[in-house]
Amino acid sequence: MKKIYLVALVVFAGLTSCSNFLDTVNKTQKNTENFPANETDMYAALIGAYSNQIALRQPETKQDFFLISELMSDDRLGGGESDRDTQATNAFMRLNDDQYLAPWKNYYAGIFRANFLIESIDNIKWKNNIDRDKTLGRAYYIRAYYYFELCRLFERVPLRTKVGSENLPQASPEQLYGQIASDLKKAIELIPNIRYQDMPKTELGLATKWAAEALMGRMFLFYTGYYKKNEISLPEGGSVTKANAIVWLEDCIKNSGHGLISDYRNLWSYAYCKYYGYTKSNNLKWIGETVDNIEAVYLRKYSALGNGGIASSYDNNVCLMLSHGKQYQVPFGYGNGIGTVNPKLYSDWPDNDIRKKGTVYYAYDPEEIAGCSGYKYTAQAYQETGYWSKKYTPINVYKNGQVTPTNTANMVNMSVELYGRLSSYQQDNSVDLMILRFSDVLLMAAELGAANAQTYFDNVRARVHLPSLPVTLENLKVERRWEFANEAIRYWDLMRWGDVETAINNNMKNIPIIQVGTAKTLTIKFRPETRGFLPIPLTEINLSNGVLTQNPGWGPESLFTE
Repeated sequence: MKKIYLVALVVFAGLTSCSNFLDTVNKTQKNTENFPANETDMYAALIGAYSNQIALRQPETKQDFFLISELMSDDRLGGGESDRDTQATNAFMRLNDDQYLAPWKNYYAGIFRANFLIESIDNIKWKNNIDRDKTLGRAYYIRAYYYFELCRLFERVPLRTKVGSENLPQASPEQLYGQIASDLKKAIELIPNIRYQDMPKTELGLATKWAAEALMGRMFLFYTGYYKKNEISLPEGGSVTKANAIVWLEDCIKNSGHGLISDYRNLWSYAYCKYYGYTKSNNLKWIGETVDNIEAVYLRKYSALGNGGIASSYDNNVCLMLSHGKQYQVPFGYGNGIGTVNPKLYSDWPDNDIRKKGTVYYAYDPEEIAGCSGYKYTAQAYQETGYWSKKYTPINVYKNGQVTPTNTANMVNMSVELYGRLSSYQQDNSVDLMILRFSDVLLMAAELGAANAQTYFDNVRARVHLPSLPVTLENLKVERRWEFANEAIRYWDLMRWGDVETAINNNMKNIPIIQVGTAKTLTIKFRPETRGFLPIPLTEINLSNGVLTQNPGWGPESLFTE
């Protein structure tokens, strides 16, 4: 009997690791006899697979990979008000047994969708092999993307490469990263060699060959760094070596059409608000979210400009969570006050680096408070420092260009201004997250020892008006800290370099904070027994009847009680 797959979002609902499929006949639903029927169905199925990147809603957004990555780094605190779950994440503890169930289920739903696409690719008649191969390559990419994030969060997870509900054990890192590398290699080979500028607008947010090459570099560096390996063995035979990774990264550098935009600060949406003093004094202009942003190698797409408009129904709740709470300060809007910035990031950062104020604002900096009503510590907030990230946060602009900072009735969220959506501070954020930037491609190639390593390193520094430095690992570590601060990269860099325990213990010590109106200090210590990974959700362990086992370091002693 044919199997029925319930339709959700644009195509079908992903099922969790131990769910059963319905096997009753319903002629009105999409199933394996009538779906996919044509290339339009295939494109819809592809969008459905990619939509799981942005599927976590409130309050599950607190378990979003981007947010977790930031909260576990040495650059952020948990913050919030009564957000004990984010404070637990920041402290390398757990609030309950299923704190991270949402991402686990969501990733496997996305993997199910990718598997369905891969298995169904030849169930229709394609007009040409180019579109078939592009769709298949993009399905391999998104499966690799989901597994890479799963492996970094939980390390050992079941490896599902077929549609089904088998009760599989956790695979080894060698098996998991071998499959990820195999999928990315297929994506590189299958997705057409099209320059970024020539991509159709409707395909923004879908993987390109260049995104697959860049993700291969990131994955290779993490796996070989953390696990002290020289190469990645592929399940079909052969391996991915450092030389292979360099070739792919250099292909992206030379042939993709990607590049560095002239001013680093124009990457971030605050540069759209021309009445913001910092934007005005530095003559900034936001690059936007179209093909004009040649630096964006891979995006998590929220704005209505991409994915055929389908993403307009999703909100970037990561921005909402990472905003500075209820206190108003132009042009930064309301939100949850999570992820307050560690003052040590700001104090360590040299003043002559324009990325410092281009990334972090101090609420009492005269340049920041010019023309606004000022900032006050929130009586209900936890772990406030007065430092906030500018990169991903709600941005407000003046309606009709009126310069009336003290009249908030004239303010509107930037996404509403751009896309005409209904205004609600909890639902009107749609700026895209840049997952892979071209500067990362340059620095990864430099770190791997490409022939032009010095040039690549110098290009990143020259863009922010800094002189050349020798390409050493220590200099690369510092450069990556400043270039990618508050972009969910820092923690995984520390993990792969073997620096995470030292960095956390040194940089998260005696931090001055304001907690519900009272001055205190906060110290966070890394728990090496966890090896830097999160606990497997107890619900999944129970559903597996003990086939899944808990990661080390997550017993009763890991319960967050503060």
